[in-house]
Amino acid sequence: MTTDTAMRDYYEVLGVARTATADEVKKAYRRLAMQHHPDRNPGDQQAEDRFKEAAEAYEVLSDPEKRARYDRFGRAGVSGAGAHAGPAPGFRDISDIFAAFSDIFGGDMRDADPFGGRAGRRGRGRPGSDLRVRLALTLEEIAEGVERQIKVRKYVACDVCEGSGAEGAEAGFETCPTCRGSGEFRQVTNSFFGQFVNVQPCPQCQGEGRVVVRPCASCQGEGRLRGEETISVDVPSGVVDGHYLQVRAGGNAGQRGGPPGALRVEIDEQPHAEFTREGLDVVYDLRLSFPDAALGAEVEVPTLRGRARLQIDAGIQSGRVLRMRGRGLPEVGGGRRGDQLVHVHVWTPRTLTPENREIMERLRDDDAFRPEEGPETEERRSIFSRMRDAFREGKEG
Repeated sequence: MTTDTAMRDYYEVLGVARTATADEVKKAYRRLAMQHHPDRNPGDQQAEDRFKEAAEAYEVLSDPEKRARYDRFGRAGVSGAGAHAGPAPGFRDISDIFAAFSDIFGGDMRDADPFGGRAGRRGRGRPGSDLRVRLALTLEEIAEGVERQIKVRKYVACDVCEGSGAEGAEAGFETCPTCRGSGEFRQVTNSFFGQFVNVQPCPQCQGEGRVVVRPCASCQGEGRLRGEETISVDVPSGVVDGHYLQVRAGGNAGQRGGPPGALRVEIDEQPHAEFTREGLDVVYDLRLSFPDAALGAEVEVPTLRGRARLQIDAGIQSGRVLRMRGRGLPEVGGGRRGDQLVHVHVWTPRTLTPENREIMERLRDDDAFRPEEGPETEERRSIFSRMRDAFREGKEG
């Protein structure tokens, strides 16, 4: 990057205000990257410098922590993101910029740059594919978070050739005779609208720029073999069924040194024997005997963290919901925690002994055991009465 642009303010580089949202920063970078892309400006060093400069600015401003340090301390606060003549911090070349910011252009930039070239491919082999696994978790594990070891059957790098696919490392390769090492096949066409360059991967080397002449005997030149790997997955508390965690480089190994794919771990919440989940709350159905409901009691109920005592007031009605605050599930990333909702069901015995029946017969006609007519019963009766009166008036008319 040239000296006159090296120390420009990152917001100025992207052409956004200091209050710009993350989406505005992303759109600004995409626009500049498209404008100054080397394939659109062949041989233009200034355009390439602008391309690198925009990547450097975006690398800092797209990261909330780095952006906060930059806003406070300038370039001195973003550890190595100061002026230099190479690509953005942490990038060896333009290929690394494409790979790091693949989401900007859409699609998988491990395979191609936004203009059809193989920016990240030459000499690096073909990338591995992504994998997906389901991870079964109980509500207790979801409530606390858990670290799991997952065995994944997949392609792993060959130990004999260290993933290169060739015997004798670099000595086992030679420059592709078709593309002469570029990894690309370019076709230039002229039209009324101007000159267009169609860039495609070389059909012989598949964009690698080199071909294997002495393939590894163990992997037959693939650079990978079928194997198994144990991967550690740290699951945060509060995840939901269907959520997924992305493990970078956890997928299939690439061919001949290509970058590995990702592993997508999908959460599979297991049904619970005692609880049902409603967002961050858990619901427990409590069955109370008639005496406990009438007299009140202290009962023991299960929770996600063991058992707890719960006070039942005398005269509690079936259908009442009691709330145990903070006994539910946490929000992912911290913040609030849900409650445990205890749904009361007064249990009626199905069989009675003669003694029980005698007691119940004595209570049947006791006024204390007659159902009360609450507001809801009176309201329903009032509605029914109005409907009945309206029917009678219509019939008499």
